[in-house]
Amino acid sequence: MSPGDPGFGRMRLALFAAGLATFALLFSTQALLPAISADLDVQPDQASWTVSAATLALALAVLPLSALSERFGRRAMMTGSLAVAVAVGLAVPFAPDLGWLIALRAVQGAAIAGIPASAMAYLSEEVRPSSLIGTIGLFVAGNSFGGMTGRLLTGWVADGWGWRVSLATVGVLSLVCAIAFRLLLPKARHFTPSAVSPRALARTCGGHLSDPLLRRLYAIGALFMTVFGGVYTVIGYRLVAEPFNLSQSLVGSIFLIYLVGTASSAAAGKLVGRLGRRGALYVAVTTTTAGLLLSLGDSLVAVVLGLVLITAGFFAGHAVASSSVSRAAKTGRAQASALYQTAYYVGSSVGGTLGALAFHAAGWSGTVVLGLVAVAGAAAITLYATRKALAERRAEIVARSAQQSERASSNETTQGMRRLAAQA
Repeated sequence: MSPGDPGFGRMRLALFAAGLATFALLFSTQALLPAISADLDVQPDQASWTVSAATLALALAVLPLSALSERFGRRAMMTGSLAVAVAVGLAVPFAPDLGWLIALRAVQGAAIAGIPASAMAYLSEEVRPSSLIGTIGLFVAGNSFGGMTGRLLTGWVADGWGWRVSLATVGVLSLVCAIAFRLLLPKARHFTPSAVSPRALARTCGGHLSDPLLRRLYAIGALFMTVFGGVYTVIGYRLVAEPFNLSQSLVGSIFLIYLVGTASSAAAGKLVGRLGRRGALYVAVTTTTAGLLLSLGDSLVAVVLGLVLITAGFFAGHAVASSSVSRAAKTGRAQASALYQTAYYVGSSVGGTLGALAFHAAGWSGTVVLGLVAVAGAAAITLYATRKALAERRAEIVARSAQQSERASSNETTQGMRRLAAQA
């Protein structure tokens, strides 16, 4: 399928709607954490589990659901996952206490895992290669727009009607998107069901996890997301308190900074072209570190600029690491990408939980220290890879020199023997 074919435009709109609903639901409580803490009388580290439970459940479910889509079909998996996620989203506002809220969010995260696990495979099967990148880009744009919209919408609605009405609004929006998705998405024409083999899946994943380069890329993705998850889980608590005293709607508006990520993700490709993959990662690490340090200031301008740099650095690092996974995996690219998503969302869960704990113990500076430790980890992995590559290059040069010397010596010996033979 390509532009001009019947159903191509419908398919693009359907997947944009699915991406919007998915990420509006996944991060719907993040901007509301201060309001949830106040209403349910819980600490930030406890409220943060309404985000971490969803992302952790997604991380655990993405690999098995990607395997099940091989058996039951991409379209069926996406439809079922979105239906369950929306149904739970409509029930979430009625959670009587924090325990129920966290449990429902975990179920929602597990359901959402079936959408990114199947969407990429659906597109690769149904769309011609010449049109694939643009179509995937629209799906990713839906993800980004949904994540931002969910946070903005909940922040704005919460100011007038409270966090429960905010979550109900996101649920209704996602329901509309789910209906549009189901009505618009064409039936798959090129999908062939295949048996699910747990042994083969384990063998493929084991092969990816034994690859040193893929392990480094998974770790870098997780560490960058630890920073991002920690910062954006806690930032609302800082901004509603002294000396800022921002309203819930203004706190929600902070997530407009996500638009910076769209630009930095697009620029990451050019950066890799100029500096190489590791050079681009060094730029991402430096930018994120500068943002963390700048955000320590008590000026709102300093905090916002710090968030801009953190966001730009995170999205650049994520774009470099995630795009490198498919290139590094020689076989089982779908499983390699699913493992990256697993590491990525584990990092989100760890960052959200530990960031909130650090904030509860030491304030914003505690969250920043956690972020700096994670960024240092990403820098250390990149530095190790750089030194390893340099050592391998030196070894190649030495081996090449030895081969050339050996050839020269062999040539001299051959020429000497020829001269002796001529003299004889």
